[in-house]
Formats: sequence, C-alpha cells, structure tokens
Amino acid sequence: MKSVKIAAVGLIVGVGAMMAAGPDHGGTCPLSGACTAENLVAEVTAPTQSVVEIAVSNPDFSTLVAALKAADLVDALSGTGPFTVFAPTNEAFAKLPKGTLETLLKPENKAQLQQVLKFHVIPAKVLAADVVKLNGKESPKTLEGSTFKINVAGGKVSISAKTTANVVKTDIEGTNGVIHVLDTVILPGASSEGAGH
Repeated sequence: MKSVKIAAVGLIVGVGAMMAAGPDHGGTCPLSGACTAENLVAEVTAPTQSVVEIAVSNPDFSTLVAALKAADLVDALSGTGPFTVFAPTNEAFAKLPKGTLETLLKPENKAQLQQVLKFHVIPAKVLAADVVKLNGKESPKTLEGSTFKINVAGGKVSISAKTTANVVKTDIEGTNGVIHVLDTVILPGASSEGAGH
C-alpha cells in the first residue's frame, strides 16, 4: 500500500512539474499560459497513423482497403490531406446487390470503382461537430466532384445521394484527416428521397 501511495505522489509531482515547465518541456502546451491537463492528454492521444493506416489496421475495413488497393487510391489517401473519409464497413459492402462488389473490383471497372470510392472522401477535415451544422444541406464537394445531402434527426446523422447511409461512428482522427464510419456504401447520383422513392 505504501508503494502505491509513493507511486501516485510521484506521478502527481511529475505531471505538476511538466505543467509548470510550460512550453519548454517539448509538449503541445500553448506559447502563452501554463500547460493544462487537456494539453497533455492531447499530446498523448495525438494520432500517429494516416487514415489509410487506420483502415488497414482495422479488420472491419478490410473490404474498403481491398477496394482502395484495386482502385490505386492508397497512395493518394496516404498523402498530406487533409481528408474526411466516410468509410463503409465490411457489412456495408455486403449490403450491395449481389455481384456489385465483385464487378467493381474487376480491373476493367477501375474507373467506376474510383468514382464510388472518391464519393466517400471530402478533401478537407470535417469533424462531427461540423457535419451536424450542415443538417439539410449539401456536403462540401467530394473527390469525385459531387456532393451528398446531410440529415440530422434524433441526434443521428445520415447522408444520402443515390443511396442513404447512417454515420455509426465519428471522429476517428488520423495524421492526415478523419474517418466517419458508415453502415451503407453511398453511391453518387440523385438522392432516392429526392426522386420520390
């Protein structure tokens, strides 16, 4: 018990010393003012992987990663960005009509696959707090060149174009952008809602 108390006191003293040291301790403390616990937490939790590396490391995105490789988009999305990736899970890809994914992954359909994947990427960092402000409006232009509609209802966000997807997880931050997770693959084209379906 005594060693636990000593360790706890040592930790408190160490954090206190780092906070008192200010910006010279090599962390992310502001240039003016003292370091805060929030600055230190931000330093510890700062992203270390790109959006592509995050996807590669998560088995729920293995289909997305395979599609990015087939479309030769891995290098593009590994660049400096920033990118906002609306990332469909493996289950989202499984919802596509039978044979759709297999057809898109064929080398002769690479341009079409690129179009679908680029529709899931905005060339800017758009956090969840920014997305909810766009309720009922169009998104910024995607890498594909068009937009999708953003809807917020009951605290949940959905995006729609030819298909509609729910955002099921937000703000997975990478070194070059952010990922929001989708339960459905969104396809470019007129909104099914706008078409009266």
